[in-house]
Amino acid sequence: MTHSFDYDLIAIGGGSGGIATCNRAGLYGARTMVIESDPVLGGTCVNRGCVPKKAMWYGASMAHALRDAPAYGFDVTVNGFSWEALVEKREKYISNINNAYASYLGKNNVQIVHGYARLLDANTVEVNGEKHSAERIILAPGGYARVPELPGKELAITSDGFFELKQQPKKVLVLGAGYIAVELAGMLQAMGSDVTLGIRHENFLRDFDLMLQEKLMEEMQSDGVTMAKKFSAARLDKVNGLIDVTGESGEVLAGFDSVILAIGRSPATDNLGLDKAGVTTDARGYIPVDKFQQTNVPSIFAIGDVTGQAELTPVAIAAGRRLADRIYDGQEGRHLNYDLIPTAVFSHPPMGTVGLTEVQAREAHGDAVKIYEASFTAMYNAFTEHKSKTSLKLICVGDEEKVVGIHMIGLAVDEMLQGFAVAMRMGACKRDLDDTIAVHPTSSEELVTLR
Repeated sequence: MTHSFDYDLIAIGGGSGGIATCNRAGLYGARTMVIESDPVLGGTCVNRGCVPKKAMWYGASMAHALRDAPAYGFDVTVNGFSWEALVEKREKYISNINNAYASYLGKNNVQIVHGYARLLDANTVEVNGEKHSAERIILAPGGYARVPELPGKELAITSDGFFELKQQPKKVLVLGAGYIAVELAGMLQAMGSDVTLGIRHENFLRDFDLMLQEKLMEEMQSDGVTMAKKFSAARLDKVNGLIDVTGESGEVLAGFDSVILAIGRSPATDNLGLDKAGVTTDARGYIPVDKFQQTNVPSIFAIGDVTGQAELTPVAIAAGRRLADRIYDGQEGRHLNYDLIPTAVFSHPPMGTVGLTEVQAREAHGDAVKIYEASFTAMYNAFTEHKSKTSLKLICVGDEEKVVGIHMIGLAVDEMLQGFAVAMRMGACKRDLDDTIAVHPTSSEELVTLR
């Protein structure tokens, strides 16, 4: 390693990607620095995303368990729910994670600087008025929640604002059709808010398999979420202390104490000084990279949401660690394969998905596609008054019936998916699943007994 620079590696962004890369590189003896504009480390996932979201999801699941308890012989009286108590515990948990980051980065000699970093050239960054040079720079600034240019937009909050709510909204409108929108709508409804979900089309989650779209729509409506379909917001107004939202068609959704915008995220590439270093972006502001995460500038790399590929925390971590393995531990050719990325949506009920949707599979493989499906009432719900369905879809291709897609919705599918994703990465065929002894009685056994 050359020592003509202050550092071997500087990461702009102290979220999951930047931290993982510098920590792994530091483990191999590289001199690294992480620069984070937030006062705390962890990025969106830890502070305003996956982690606090899952805490709230557990709270919402607890509400459903209390609803279901009488079916199992419990005489339960719910005396109330303290949003404040849950938020307080959630914030303490996040604070512990922030502190843990600082502690273990220190052990691997990773320098941490808080401030807004900008590139000065292909090997130099400036932060807090100081310049630092590095042989390599990694861009991992993440993204931010988009806010549309609407009259009255300041009356609404984004997912960031959701995690700042000190009190539970009584009546809330969530605008958006992606996984963040359905997750927020589901958990708020479960916890007792009156929720309306406003979506532009007839369906939400349009990048997901159609079975998942349809089944979740049914489940959310049966949970009491009001669906405002084909609704595009045109303006927001304050009326008698509450918020009214007028759609482009003139329809008015009225009387909300909270409106949450979950219409997507944009890459945080503005004001990074990309032009000074000669780094190119695409039309949407994302930074294109090759399979080794390298930008068009050889000394500058990018990982995570800012690249626009599979915007998920474990993906940023995996890409960053592999980059460090290759450069600082001589693991030649090591890089992240972006195929077969499993993911869960923490809706109510949750969803798990990996591989191709049925539409994608038929586009790629035509008549060679064979679909296996099951829809059933899980044993847990056989007793309960609220009959939630579990649905599974296995997508196979060719005479070998190689598994190219698995899609699930129902109780505990989020935990079921991981092992099946391992099997798929190893090239599992339908016969391999059939030859696996079922764990009984479970919902997961249905995937190894499909006919």
